[in-house]
Amino acid sequence: MYNFDLEMPSSVAEAVAALADEDVQALAGGQTLIPTLKQRLASPTKLVSLSGITEMKGVSIADGVLTIGGGATHAEVAADACAPVAALAAKIGDPAVRNRGTIGGSLANNDPSACYPAAMLALGATIFTNVREVAADDFFQGMFTTALDEGEIITSVRCTIPESANYQKFEQPASRFALVGVFVAKFSDGVRVAVTGASEDGVFRWSAAEDALSANFSSDAVPVAPNADGMIADLHGTSAYRAHLVAVMTKRAVAACG
Repeated sequence: MYNFDLEMPSSVAEAVAALADEDVQALAGGQTLIPTLKQRLASPTKLVSLSGITEMKGVSIADGVLTIGGGATHAEVAADACAPVAALAAKIGDPAVRNRGTIGGSLANNDPSACYPAAMLALGATIFTNVREVAADDFFQGMFTTALDEGEIITSVRCTIPESANYQKFEQPASRFALVGVFVAKFSDGVRVAVTGASEDGVFRWSAAEDALSANFSSDAVPVAPNADGMIADLHGTSAYRAHLVAVMTKRAVAACG
């Protein structure tokens, strides 16, 4: 690790002011950023820690709406969120990662195999920042790419709790990231299906499955598989294998919804 300055603001306003400096980067849980710094893939001269900002903490449920502070750790989400999101958070990484990593940091990083983007997209969540609110459908814009502007901070996320939902993850055993993960959410007006880990473009909604499941919410209604074009192919699996897993995980998620 190299030397850098660390600033620890106590409010969102102070954090935004600190991030206006040159060659600075926000530090949430640090589960991705710190290894990146160690490998010299990034080398900011100052980090602005978001861990001491109380207004970005907390998980609450009221009137059928789930609200999660951007600084809430995976462990806190696992303890206090609605069941489908809590179960997802409980299987992220290991205890060390769950007690340091945050939902805001995960969403801002938008790793193509991260779990939270699938949940937020399937739940039709709204992402709140220090300056605006962004629908999940508009927030995720490709691998490691989001709608966030430079210096913009995720302060919270909010979504309506569905009638039923489930997340199924086929883990890469070493990293515990999703080789393929599918979040299915059933609402009164239809079904949303979001997939992570599979596409070169990052998290996406599987519209063919949504249409089929909105007409008949049964695992038998899940299409055979999405097109393999554009699916990730690496040492863990071919693009065709990942496309097949998308259908398998979707069927499992629908069956688990009951």
